[in-house]
Amino acid sequence: MAAMPAAALEPVQTSVEELADSRVRLEVRVPAPAVEARVQAAARRLGRELKLPGFRKGKVPAPMVLQRLGRETVLDDAVRESLAGWYVEAIRVAGLVTVGDPKVELGELPGPGEELSFTVEIGVLPKAELGPYRGLEVPRREPVVSDEQIEREIAGMRERLARLQTAQRPAGEGDFVVIDYVGRLPEPAPAGAAPEEGAPEATLVAFAGGEGRDQLVELGAGNLIPGFEEGLLGASAGESRTVELTFPPDYPNDELAGREASFEIAVKEVKRKELPAVDEDFAIDAGFDDVEELREDIRGRLLEAEQARAEQEFREAALDAAVAQARVPVTPELAQARAKEMWERMLHTLAHRGISREAYLQISGREEAQALAELAPDAEQALRREAVLTAVVAAESISPGEEELTQALAASAEREGVPVGELLEQLRQAGRLEEAREDLAARQAIDAIADSATPIAPERAQAREKLWTPEKEQEQEREREQRERAAAGGGEGSGPGGLWTPGS
Repeated sequence: MAAMPAAALEPVQTSVEELADSRVRLEVRVPAPAVEARVQAAARRLGRELKLPGFRKGKVPAPMVLQRLGRETVLDDAVRESLAGWYVEAIRVAGLVTVGDPKVELGELPGPGEELSFTVEIGVLPKAELGPYRGLEVPRREPVVSDEQIEREIAGMRERLARLQTAQRPAGEGDFVVIDYVGRLPEPAPAGAAPEEGAPEATLVAFAGGEGRDQLVELGAGNLIPGFEEGLLGASAGESRTVELTFPPDYPNDELAGREASFEIAVKEVKRKELPAVDEDFAIDAGFDDVEELREDIRGRLLEAEQARAEQEFREAALDAAVAQARVPVTPELAQARAKEMWERMLHTLAHRGISREAYLQISGREEAQALAELAPDAEQALRREAVLTAVVAAESISPGEEELTQALAASAEREGVPVGELLEQLRQAGRLEEAREDLAARQAIDAIADSATPIAPERAQAREKLWTPEKEQEQEREREQRERAAAGGGEGSGPGGLWTPGS
C-alpha cells in the first residue's frame, strides 16, 4: 500500500495484541471527524470529474456529489484512498517495526458521526534477549596494499591515457576498426504461405537502426551483437565483409530478437591502442615529479581505502559477535518475509536502471523462488542484527538529540548542496525525521559494541572457531546446569573443563 504524505495523516487510536511467532494484531480506530474530513475530500475530488446540469465541469460542490452518488459510494472511495495512510500512521503510533505484508480486515463502513475501525495482522521485529555485547574479542585484519594493486592502478591510468594510432596491418584482438555498415533482414514470407522446394532465397531488406557510418569498434570488447566483432578479425583497411549473425533472443528490440541478419561492412581504418610508457613524463602528466612519488600517492590512497574497509568489516564482525551471544527468535516465516522485502527492494533498484524482473531472472538463470531461498540466510541474519541493535539502544538508553542529528546529517546536506537545517525540515515535512533519528541511534549502538571490543588477529579467531561449535556450547550449558543442580543439592558438581566460547 502506498503511504500518504505526512501532512495528510490524521490521528488514529491503536491497541496492540501480541501473537505467537513475532506477530501482532493491531486494532485501529479512526475518529469520526477524521473519517468525515476524508469523505468531504473525496466528494470534492469526485466533483471535479462529475457532470451535473447547471454546474460547470469541475465545479460540482461536495454536498451535491454526496446527494447524487450517495454517501456510501463516496465513503467507500474515501476509505480506499485513505486506508494506506491510516495504516502507516497506526504503525507509527504503535511504534512497531514491521516485517512482511500486512493482512488488513476492514469492518463495516461507519454511518454518519461514527468512527472507522479495522484490524491489521503483521509480523514484527522479534525481541532479542541480549547476552554480553561489550568487551567482546573480535577479529580485525591489518590493512595492506600489495605491489600488484599498485600496478593495477597504474595499468588503469595507462588505459585511460592510451592513444589510437593507425595500423598498416590486419585487425586483431584488442584493435579498433572504423567501419560503415548496413544491416538487412530476410523479408518475411506472406502469412500462411508454405516454403517451396527450389524457391529463391528470401529478399534481404534494410531495417531501421541497422545502418552506421564511421563507427569505431573495439574488437574483443564484447560490446556488440555476438559474431559481429569476431567477423572483423583479420580485416584490413579498404576491405569489405559480409557478416551473418543472429540477434540474441533477449535483444531489447522485440522486432529483432532471435532473428537472423546480414551485415555488409566496409572497413575504413585499423587502429591499434598505444599505451604510454611509465616514465617521468607519465608521472608529470598525472601531476607528480617522478614515478616513485606517483606510486607512493597510489599506495597512500589505496591504504586509506583499505583501512576504511577493514574498519567497516570490524564493526560488522563486532555486531555479529554480539548477535551470536543473544537469543533472537526468528521463525522461517519471518525470514521469508524479510527475504521478500529485500528481493523487492533490489528489483526496485534494478528497475531504475532499466532492468526488469524478467530480464534479471533470465540473466541470472534463476527462478524467483530460488532467488528468495538464497536470500533467506541473509534475511535471517539481518533480522537478528536489527533486533540486537534495538535491544542495545534500549539497554544503553540511546536517544540522539537534535544537535547530534544535525551533525550526523551534515555530510548528506553537503552532498545535496542544501543547508543542514533545510534538510532537517525536508525530513520533518516528509515524516522521516524519526526514521533518521532511529538510524542514528542504531549507528551509535554499533559504536558502543565496536568501541568496547578487543581486536584480535583473524588467525587467532579462526583457531578458536575450530574449537568452538554451537553444539559444544549447548553441551557446556547442560554441564553448567548439572553443576548448579548438584551444588544446590549438595552433591558433586565436577565436570570436564570447558573449551572457549564467545562469552568466555
